[in-house]
Amino acid sequence: MSAVTLSNKSTYERTMQLLGGMWFMLLALGLAIKIGSLSEPWPSLLSSLCLASFYVLLGLLVMTRPPAKAHADGLLPRVAAFAGTYMPWTIGFFGETDKALPNLASTVCVLAGMMMMLVTIRHLGKSFSLVPQARSVVQTGPYRWIKHPLYLAEEIAVFGVVLKSFSSVTLALFVLHIGVQVCRIHYEEDLLRRSFPEYASYEASRWRLIPYVW
Repeated sequence: MSAVTLSNKSTYERTMQLLGGMWFMLLALGLAIKIGSLSEPWPSLLSSLCLASFYVLLGLLVMTRPPAKAHADGLLPRVAAFAGTYMPWTIGFFGETDKALPNLASTVCVLAGMMMMLVTIRHLGKSFSLVPQARSVVQTGPYRWIKHPLYLAEEIAVFGVVLKSFSSVTLALFVLHIGVQVCRIHYEEDLLRRSFPEYASYEASRWRLIPYVW
């Protein structure tokens, strides 16, 4: 691969990192403005504060992830990755409830998802990515039991967002998002099998997402 091609690829990746990070930072800013107005009940403000913190975390992760050793081929893995990453965070645009119980349940889910994500990323380190990419086979922390703990953490947080903006539309988006994430998991596993020979023995002894279920 020529130096010009590598340079163009690197520029593209940096641009996408910047744009992706800015998207989450803008979502956090919108919630921060809402929190600053102090016009909502405290359960709603607490839920918004947790969600804003989660958006900041996602933005920082997107902007600071390192370059990959290999990428998934084709357009579909990239489409699935971007849809899975950004689609669920539009759920808040469909309105929010001001009821205490859904907001408190949302807070618990978002906090749980955020804590799980932080623990997972501590072990994932430089292997974090959005589009299916190969960096290394991580086998420590939650990866000792399941192959995709980061996806599980994200789904818990997304469910928290759904509880905050619950409707038939947001529930349908959540179900659609789960389908997209399943596709991402298969694309990622296929890339890891091709990139790391040791992955075959690793995946044979772990569940994908939920122990004894899948």
